[in-house]
Amino acid sequence: MALTVSDYAVLGVTLLGFVLIGLYYQLTGGKQKTTQEYVLGDKNLSIIPVGFSLMVSFMCATSMFGLSAENYMRGTQFMVINASNILGTPIVAYLFLPVFYKLGYLSIYQYLEERFGKAVRITTSLAFSLQTVLRTALALYAAALAVEAITSVPQALSMAVVGAVCTFYSSVGGIKAVIVTDLFQSILMFGTIFAVIIVAAVEVGGVTEIWNIANHYGRIEFDNFQLDPTVRHSWWSLFIGGMFTYVSVYATNQVQIQRYLTMKNYQTAVKTLWFSWPITAFLSLSMCFSGLAIFAMYRHCDPIKTHRITTGDQLMSLFVLDTMGSIPGLTGLFLAGVCSSALCSVSAALNSLAAVTLEDYIAPFANGKMTDQKRVYCLKALVVFYGVITILLGFCAHFVGPLLQASMTIFGIIGGPILAVFTLGILVPYVNQKGSLIGLSVGLVLLFIIGLGGPKPPIENLPTYTNGCTSAIAYNDYHNFPSTDSPMVADQSDYLYIYKISYMYYIVMGFFTTAAVALMASLFFEPDVKDLQPILFSSLVSDRLIKANGVEHKRKAKTTRSVSFSNKIETFEM
Repeated sequence: MALTVSDYAVLGVTLLGFVLIGLYYQLTGGKQKTTQEYVLGDKNLSIIPVGFSLMVSFMCATSMFGLSAENYMRGTQFMVINASNILGTPIVAYLFLPVFYKLGYLSIYQYLEERFGKAVRITTSLAFSLQTVLRTALALYAAALAVEAITSVPQALSMAVVGAVCTFYSSVGGIKAVIVTDLFQSILMFGTIFAVIIVAAVEVGGVTEIWNIANHYGRIEFDNFQLDPTVRHSWWSLFIGGMFTYVSVYATNQVQIQRYLTMKNYQTAVKTLWFSWPITAFLSLSMCFSGLAIFAMYRHCDPIKTHRITTGDQLMSLFVLDTMGSIPGLTGLFLAGVCSSALCSVSAALNSLAAVTLEDYIAPFANGKMTDQKRVYCLKALVVFYGVITILLGFCAHFVGPLLQASMTIFGIIGGPILAVFTLGILVPYVNQKGSLIGLSVGLVLLFIIGLGGPKPPIENLPTYTNGCTSAIAYNDYHNFPSTDSPMVADQSDYLYIYKISYMYYIVMGFFTTAAVALMASLFFEPDVKDLQPILFSSLVSDRLIKANGVEHKRKAKTTRSVSFSNKIETFEM
């Protein structure tokens, strides 16, 4: 498809706007000369932009195309995952966040060094870095896949351009530029999804008709309560697995914790988290519904069967190509939304990866000799470094399966063991360094074997049809390729049971394996509870720990914790 001038104008202005935002924050305020401003935005950012930033850091290009494809091909059961966030939000806000906000460490993994020692900190930090780089590359690839489907621009070129724009404004503008661009990018993502739904609704006769069509063809499903863990999506796998994923991402992930720390105090951070939850759910449900809207348009001529596209993750792009190409600027708006869905995820990751690398790997070897200005220069160089790495890894992302499942699998394999270590750290005083390290190592190894091993059964799809295709397309489908009007059911007996378990349980398995091994292993090593500071624990535990150690404790309305950035002391106020 050849883009019109208006399409190029919309896309060009959007990308240029993000670049200008980065330059604005580079040239105004403190000009990103201090670590405090560069990574924490001087702790004066407001609820709305940070709330949207929390949302889009999690909901990226893989979600936009993955969720629409999931609902198109397999129905609405996945929507249930949004219910899990109702339980996950208070757990994050009132169990984990008070501990990490009081400490105020630039790298959340510094907590693990104080609690369990340097080995646990480095292992967990490396695991986070691997998880984030892989998922970020996946988001960049998802956007490139969509751009290629519409414009025929090679994936390599689109990944390079989007990655370069993101790296530039993230490196020069710091966390302020990242969060402000996240706000605009989230608006574009909403606009893109709504455009798809509105166009489909106009074509089929309304939003209600989209739902009715999906229901008629068996796409509406919310009643799968099977306890069998090999069922890919059920209420149990989605609610339990979704809750663990949500807590892992929002409570023990550097990307999100760093955003909380840009707020002036703990109370504001909690309000931001509660603000972020409903808009995240709304965006997720909108993405899911867009899949039903696309199905309503292609219900009589499935473009996957007719080989117009090769994967369900390209459905939304094809829909835009078929329905919006004649409307000036609308295709450009969609492409801007596609690029935004990648930019917001990549920029968030680059900034956090740089902060973790500086604090966990570089600063300890400097022995406090790095000036604050040198730290900022180092952070900017690290953003560029990770930007290049992300682009290079994006070229390899085509080896993965469905984007949504691949992204959730990455979260599960690494997020479960990490969440377990942090949970034991704040709740179980007797768990010690050796026990936690053994548990973390066993959990990570086991989950990598389960998550990346195989073979695994193929994913079963709902029926699709080609009876409404043109004669040329129908001939191509029925005579050159095998017909698959009925879903292909795999013989489950050919696969090991462990590889048949739903990917939604990976994070749960990782959590409980790590926790169980750490708890048992810690019994064989001497605990050192007396030397542990109460501030390292949840208030559920710290009060009892203080009484047990005979430490005088006086409750205060406000608690402060001093944290050093190089030679400058900053105070974090609860």
